[in-house]
Parts: sequence; C-alpha cells; structure tokens
Amino acid sequence: MSMNMQGRPTGIGTVGTAASGSALLPDEPLLFEIGDTGHSGVDLPEIELPHDRLGGFQRRTALDLAGLTEPEAMRHYVRLSRLNHSIDSGMYPLGSCTMKHNPRLNEKMARLPGFADIHPLQPVSTVQGALELMNQLARWLMTLTNTAAVALSPKAGAHGELLGMMAIKAAQAARGEGHRNTVLVPESAHGTNPATAAFLGYAVRPVPAREDGTVDVEAVKAALSPDVAAIMLTNPNTCGLFEPQVIEIARAVHEADAFFYCDGANFNAIMGVVRPGDLGIDAMHINLHKTFSTPHGGGGPGAGPVVLSAALAPFAPVPFIREGAGGLELVEHEEGEALGRITAFHGQMGMYVRALTYMLSHGRDGLAQAAEDAVLNANYVKARLEHLFSVPFPAFPAMHEALFDDSFLEGSGVTTLDFAKALIDEGFHPMTMYFPLVVRGAMLVEPTESESKQTLDRFCEVMAELAEDAKAGNTGRFTAAPVKAPRRRLDETRAARQPVLKWEKPPELPRAAE
Repeated sequence: MSMNMQGRPTGIGTVGTAASGSALLPDEPLLFEIGDTGHSGVDLPEIELPHDRLGGFQRRTALDLAGLTEPEAMRHYVRLSRLNHSIDSGMYPLGSCTMKHNPRLNEKMARLPGFADIHPLQPVSTVQGALELMNQLARWLMTLTNTAAVALSPKAGAHGELLGMMAIKAAQAARGEGHRNTVLVPESAHGTNPATAAFLGYAVRPVPAREDGTVDVEAVKAALSPDVAAIMLTNPNTCGLFEPQVIEIARAVHEADAFFYCDGANFNAIMGVVRPGDLGIDAMHINLHKTFSTPHGGGGPGAGPVVLSAALAPFAPVPFIREGAGGLELVEHEEGEALGRITAFHGQMGMYVRALTYMLSHGRDGLAQAAEDAVLNANYVKARLEHLFSVPFPAFPAMHEALFDDSFLEGSGVTTLDFAKALIDEGFHPMTMYFPLVVRGAMLVEPTESESKQTLDRFCEVMAELAEDAKAGNTGRFTAAPVKAPRRRLDETRAARQPVLKWEKPPELPRAAE
C-alpha cells in the first residue's frame, strides 16, 4: 500500500485520485487552505464606531479569517464528520464511559421551543414548564437512588464530585469537625476521585484492592481514623464488579463519623434495580450522559446532578426549586446552611429534557431492563472471549463491562496498543486501554444495553480473530495498524507534548523560470 504526502493510505476502497486521497474519503484540507481572506460568503457593511469601547484593546491587524461560500463551509464540515467514528456509525465499546445510544426522541423534545429558546434570566413566571420538568427530573433521580435531595446544577461528573465533597466538608465544618482532612480512595478509583479530594485540600489515603478486584471492609477499617472525612468509592467499581461488602463499608465509615461518597459513573448497571441510598451512600453524582442517554461530553454541554442523603441535604447549593404560593420558585440565594452557587445558572436545560424523556419513555420497568441488558451484554462478551483472552478477576460475574488483561499476548510481540489499533481497521472504536491501573495492560469493554446480539457477535468474532492472529505471530498486522483509517498511526506522545496549535501559512517557494 502506498502513502501520500500527508501520511494517508491510498487505494482504500477506491482508486487514488490526482486531487487528494480517494473519491469517498477525500483528504480534507484546513479552512485556511480552502478559502482566502479576500472573499466571504456573506456581505457585511463597514461599521465605524464613534469611540473605542475596548479600552485600547481593539484589534490592530487583519482578522485573516478564511472566506468561504456556504456550500464550501457545509461540505467541509460534512467531510470532516465522515472521518470520525461515532455512536451513530458503529459500536463504541469504551469501558467505564458508557457510550450508549442517544434516542432521537430525546433530541426532538429538547428542541421544542419552550425548552430550547428559553433564557436563564427570564422571569420565573414565564418558565414554569421548564421548572416543572426540572422538578420532575429531580424527583425521579431521588426516587431511583432513595436519597433526600438533589442538586441539578453541576455540569459534569467531576463537577458533581466537587459539589458532593464540598457538601461533606461543609457538613463537618458545621459540626465542628474541620480537622478531618483525609479522604480514602480505593486504588481502582476513577482518577477524578483523588484529584477532586486534593483540589479541596484533602490528603488522599489509598485503599488497596483485594486479589478479586473488590475492596475489603477490613482494609477500610484499618485506614479509618479520626482525621478521615470520607471515602470515595465507585460501585459498581472500575473493574466492572459490584462491591459485595458495600453495606459493611458504609456502616464502618459512618461509625467513624465519616461520609460515604459514591462515584455514580457506573449507575447504568444498577438503575431501577439497586437504590444506592439503601447501600448507605451520602452523596453520589449521576452522569446523565452515561445513564440517561444525553450526549456525551466533548467539552459540553454536560450535566452531573448530585443526590444527597438527609445528613447532607441542608448543604445543597443554590439554585434549587421549591413549591411556592404562586407556583414553582427558583431559589437563587443562600438560605440556612446551603452552599452558594457552583455555576452561574441552573445547569444545562437540554440535558434535563433529554434525561427525563428517556426516563418517561422507559418507565420503571424499562429502566431496570436497560440495566439488566447492559449487564447481560457485558457478560455475553466475557463468556464469548474468555477462552482466548485473559480475565484478571474471574471470581465474580461482570456488571456493566468486561475486563481483560494483556497476558494472553505475552511472547507475541503485540502490545495492548497494537491490538487496539488493529481493531480500528476492522471498523470498531477500540475499547478502553490500560485502565484500570490495577490491571496490567487492561482492556475494558462496555457494550451497554444499546447493542444487539448481532453487533456483539460481530465484535466478538473480530476480537477472537485478532487474538488468534496475534498468537500465531502475525505481528505485522498489528504494528502497522491502522492502515485503513483516514490517518495512519500517529506519534501520540509527541502530539501531546509538542502540539501544533496555530496554522502558519507555508512560505511561497520561488518558481523556476519557464
């Protein structure tokens, strides 16, 4: 296979062309290379301001934006979108990320004018429908978790973690226990857990995992002391296992007058089946994108509501909704022991609409079935592949994800990264690699409930075929991969350490005399 100047394979599915790449996957240049600064797809009048309102910071050089016609701009972004993998184009088996399908009904509801066109500074009397939706969403989140309060405003999971731990810190300060400056974090936790604790000034004390991948209550008891403020435990955990001693752990933490923060990133595995409040949690964030099918991250918009126990409910932040004499009120000023704002406004309305639409579409039994199907799919993948792949924790069935390690690749000359790159050539986004850190060469697969048996069978067949090929010594297939993607393998370390963040116009080379 030949390569063009941009490092892109030619001859993939079509004959290489003189223009660039192939007919179906053209090599897409930057906007600056398509358009020019002398033209524009719109006509704007020249504006002369009578005085400078920018305090001397007005632009003194040309903006130099590339001018394109509307068809050029639209085609550019459509062509770029075809170079991306998405949940709409194929399976996304990222472990610990729950990349589930986003139903189009949710999108239709979120685009209703009464939700899509409102502004956070509108008078409350004009947004009663939106407040009612938020109130319903809050009620169902508390019902599903058996908790006393919920804060809707956090913008993401890590933001929710921050709020939950802030509420814990405020509660302990209110009872005169500001000396508690340590947080227990299992070694298999999401990386945001210790980061959040450290950000709030806590010292982080790790709790080791047992050989079966779970946390031992005795290890927690040994780590508890009068300076411990809380434990941050993920359940189901990052190894894809339900913590069997979670109730005993919660009891031990509470007997030490500490709080139990639960990382709710994996709530999709137990929603409608297990209520975290029954397990003894005091605070838990819920990633709406991971559990209730709102779009996933990408820098936003996002939402990570936090449910709180009765002990922490008084320390919920503003704004929050309550019943008033004239209808629903949005309380925007601190009352009692409530925390202040953690974000400018109430949160992301579009995510609320999508999440509640998903809940109402499924009902209680449907949500439970979605969780059960997610667990079934993960165990199906595990059962189909465990004879070829190595399973680090075989003692328990998987919950929402199947975890493998790379010991089956020993002596093959193929690394976990090589294996993942080869999966791209087969049309699948790679699974999560090298996480959780407690497993060497981890391969974490989360199919979610969205995928059909036919899709899972195809994925498992490809995974099995790759494993057999690696063991057979066909290393070239892996070390060269991907060869069928729009770009070949990049130097990811260099890209992270030496990113090129600004396009520079290449110098014009002198032309030879004719």
